[in-house]
Amino acid sequence: MPSPEDRRFAVLQAIVSDYISTHEPVGSKTLVDRHSLGVSSATVRNDMAVLEAEGYIRQPHTSSGRVPTDRGYRQFVDRLAEIKPLSPPERRAIMEFLEGGVDLDDVLHRAVRLLAQLTRQVAVMQYPRLTSSTVRHIEVVPLNPARLLLVVIMDTGRVDQRLVELGDVINDEQVSRLRSLLGTALEGKRLAAASVAVAELASQAPHDVRDAVVRSATVLVETLVERSEDRLVLGGTANLTANAADFGGTPTGMLTVLEALEEQAVVLKLLAAVQQPGMVTVRIGEEMEDEQIRSASMITTGYGSAGTTFGGVGVLGPTRMDYPWGIAAVSAVARYVGEVLSAR
Repeated sequence: MPSPEDRRFAVLQAIVSDYISTHEPVGSKTLVDRHSLGVSSATVRNDMAVLEAEGYIRQPHTSSGRVPTDRGYRQFVDRLAEIKPLSPPERRAIMEFLEGGVDLDDVLHRAVRLLAQLTRQVAVMQYPRLTSSTVRHIEVVPLNPARLLLVVIMDTGRVDQRLVELGDVINDEQVSRLRSLLGTALEGKRLAAASVAVAELASQAPHDVRDAVVRSATVLVETLVERSEDRLVLGGTANLTANAADFGGTPTGMLTVLEALEEQAVVLKLLAAVQQPGMVTVRIGEEMEDEQIRSASMITTGYGSAGTTFGGVGVLGPTRMDYPWGIAAVSAVARYVGEVLSAR
């Protein structure tokens, strides 16, 4: 026989599930009719009274049913016994869709569109952080005898292109040597080590290509050193309008969330705090640090491979969201994005 605490959690779980589905306050009779709780309506009413006194549910209007509070959602999330896994066809469809991306930008945009469709929330994804990147390849492309294009390709799929204006013309043989010197110094190194290597290369280069190496190194250091700005990809922002009433009950509540998404800094801060891939974080309502999004919840995790986190990914929506499905969808998309980028 379940303990009173377990029985009350079963009641809370039923209230959360019904409220997510119907967006209507839930009464004791409804719970007894819809769920096999194994107790009478009177017992359910008593359990609801205890849950309300403990701050897990509240009564929005006199004579109405109950709705979960932020604390109730937290208890529900913390005690999730299992997350409904995606079916093999669903996982296969996600992988095939992401593999169709032609480059990093396309893969990330596909990922947020897919995640927004799966969860019906706003999907957010951080571009791969440079600190977690390794230089996979560097290409030197002569545009004319006095101008070069440097193309730096990271293991995350990130590509940076930089122009180098030379002080003098160089021939094809010198371009080939420059390409070899830069490749030997940089390829396979993390960004911090690569920036040191390219700086040292400038002082050790052969005399006839030294000027080209110095100019290239100056440009590359700007690429290899972590930049303060970050980039965010959004998908499904229009989904907020379908849940406008959930954000504080007024249009202003939803507008503040939209403003936070537009400014990006608040969301980027949350994504930057994510742990390694496979570890999911759920922030609910008042747990959000920024006041702009305290009427929302956010599910986040990291994406990457081989123990390296490239960046963060997640969904943002009202506190009345389907947490089990959201956690499953975010986890799956993060996993497959990491696999796709690592294979390129």
